[in-house]
Amino acid sequence: MSTLATTDEHISATRAKTIQPVWVRVMHWTNAVAMILMIMSGWQIYNASPLFDFRFSHDITLGGWLGGALLWHFAAMWLLMINGLAYLIAGFVSGRFRKKLLPITPAGVLHDVRAALTFKLSHDDLSVYNYVQRTLYAGIIVVGVLIVLSGLSIWKPVQLYYLVALFGDYPTARYVHFFCMAAICAFLVVHVALALLVPKSLRAMIIGR
Repeated sequence: MSTLATTDEHISATRAKTIQPVWVRVMHWTNAVAMILMIMSGWQIYNASPLFDFRFSHDITLGGWLGGALLWHFAAMWLLMINGLAYLIAGFVSGRFRKKLLPITPAGVLHDVRAALTFKLSHDDLSVYNYVQRTLYAGIIVVGVLIVLSGLSIWKPVQLYYLVALFGDYPTARYVHFFCMAAICAFLVVHVALALLVPKSLRAMIIGR
């Protein structure tokens, strides 16, 4: 009986363990909504002056025309910038980034990539990120900073000329912005795929446990 009671207590404690705190969940879903709005409106803006020999289907864009897309893009931009900045500050101050994302080693990444490709990557403890997750999450933070800086350069190239100079020139800032968008889209595809493969990780981001 004692052993059974101890086992039950351990199971209850495991189930009650908070994997994702409230502030992480709120900011995660806020960022997700803002990013989707920015991507879809950004595709409509791109269509008005494409960088390459293709355009995005009108069915997956937002805004209807250039003016409408710009309104959506700027509205979502402020939401993303404010929420993203708050997330970065909270992540650094709380030590979450250090605990969750470090260390990242080439050997660890290669090992976990091989395990993921052979469907042997363990997801028993959701509170610990594997090397693939650490690399993706750390990388998307860097991409997020770059897309904001390049976006500001495109928006206010005269007033923020020093940001434009950071990228070399205005056309280069546009290319950086585009490829950062593409990287974020690729991240979202992988992120959603992993959430579907490991449903308990999605549940943790919804209810925390």
